[in-house]
Amino acid sequence: MNLVEYNQFTEELRLKLAGDDRVLALVALGSMAAQDYQPDQWSDHDFFVITIQGVQEDMRRDLSWLPRADELVFHFRETEHGIKALYVSGHLLEFAVFNESEMQVARLNRYRVLLDKAGITPHLEELALTTQDFVEHSRTDPNQRFSEFLMNIFVGVGRQARGEMLSGRQFIKTYALTHLLHMLAEFVPAPEAALLDNLDPFRRFEFVYPALGAELNHILAQDTLSAADGLLALAARELRPFLAAYPEAAVAEVQQHIARAKTGS
Repeated sequence: MNLVEYNQFTEELRLKLAGDDRVLALVALGSMAAQDYQPDQWSDHDFFVITIQGVQEDMRRDLSWLPRADELVFHFRETEHGIKALYVSGHLLEFAVFNESEMQVARLNRYRVLLDKAGITPHLEELALTTQDFVEHSRTDPNQRFSEFLMNIFVGVGRQARGEMLSGRQFIKTYALTHLLHMLAEFVPAPEAALLDNLDPFRRFEFVYPALGAELNHILAQDTLSAADGLLALAARELRPFLAAYPEAAVAEVQQHIARAKTGS
């Protein structure tokens, strides 16, 4: 879907919901919000629909209110409030339907209000601030996070060496990587840092840190034990100056653990 088609679909959605008496607001999220970046051919439509009390479940079950609903090829209930819907064209919608009280459970960062029939915009601004506060207060102490990263590497190497390759790969290339991305985003300065998603450390990392992103993708393309070595070396190089209690002895032991796994000794 090119940008013209994308914007046309957005307008179709807005007009349909503007004429629906059940709907109070439509809120665009992510690339649909068109804040720091524009949608591209790979972008889905990501949005919240806010409804009057008592109709939200009907709208989650019956999707005839969507534009071109007869062209839907697949949809499923992802969460209590959220749905994914796929069109025969290959275009994806990710959306949630809330009434006013339910929307308080949502997390909100980049957004744009496309429709507001009931003065809900101030509540959305408050929700965005609440999300930011949640992210700040849930931020893990960097020394603790590095410890988690280090032990994910250690456990993953052991699983890999034992022959539990799926589990080993998960610990190293997912769990450890997640902690590493959080720490890099926190400490490594970048001119485009505002593009990062504070709810998902994987999103747009390569746009903000092109060199680090390329290096990480190269590391992850290697076998699991080599990736463990690479992630550990990158973490040591980039993060040692920012950690008050950098665990030199523990890092050395994990490096030896990787070496033993590689040789089978």
